[in-house]
Amino acid sequence: MSTERVRRSHRLCDRPARSPKCFHGPVTVDELARPVSRRMLGTETLLVLGLSLGQSAVYALVSLIAKLTATGGLSKQTAALNTSASARPYLDLTYQLLGIVFALLPVLLAVHLLARDPGDPARTLGVDFRRPASDLARGAGLTALIGLPGLALFWAAAQLGINATLVPAALPDLWWTVPVLILAAVQNAVLEEVIVVGYLITRLRQLNWRIGAVLATSALLRGSYHLYQGFGAFVGNAVMGVIFGLFYLRTRRVAPLIVAHTLLDIFAFVGYAMLPKSWFDWL
Repeated sequence: MSTERVRRSHRLCDRPARSPKCFHGPVTVDELARPVSRRMLGTETLLVLGLSLGQSAVYALVSLIAKLTATGGLSKQTAALNTSASARPYLDLTYQLLGIVFALLPVLLAVHLLARDPGDPARTLGVDFRRPASDLARGAGLTALIGLPGLALFWAAAQLGINATLVPAALPDLWWTVPVLILAAVQNAVLEEVIVVGYLITRLRQLNWRIGAVLATSALLRGSYHLYQGFGAFVGNAVMGVIFGLFYLRTRRVAPLIVAHTLLDIFAFVGYAMLPKSWFDWL
């Protein structure tokens, strides 16, 4: 047995060697490796979603029910993003940065779990740096494809009263406001595109789901954790989810999706924070 195939030689307990509960001798890579069953993959996927955007979807549904049953109905309610966490500026900044950092932990968990599969997880997800120019160009194209119709849908939903009033940025006007909003946009993009597109689609395909079911699940999940904004946001984000899912299945690249999502959120967050509020009254 070559030394490359042996991790170490040890005793797991002091019982006699004949005991079936003890192992004596070298532990090989082949002996330790266990094939991951479909049941384990399914459980893993539910746990990752439960710790991240699946949990957000449940809270979003509860928030929608609360808005629907509040006085005045959905259209009279407000959905605020990027809100202040403290009246003390530097404490508020600390909370904002901590929220961004800890929100990305499920992404690291997903990448860690994908590392058990053959191949490089960065290549599996398409978040390596092999094609930076192409990723940026495709991301910019997707921004235009999603952003312009999205504005029209947002306006229509507001006119129909099926959305709450959205406040994309509710932070105080401080020196760190714009940098934090940009970081929040990057965090949202990385979290959503890695989990809902790269990780989820990869795992569902490994579970032998049909393409239609995979796309529908990814898109409906994306729409569901936006339900706190209203039904228009659900539909718009579900359509976006179908487009992003098809793009990933065709290219196996999440990086352009992250670029597009980041740009969309930067325009929404920073634009709302910097432009006069009267410009948004028409919505």
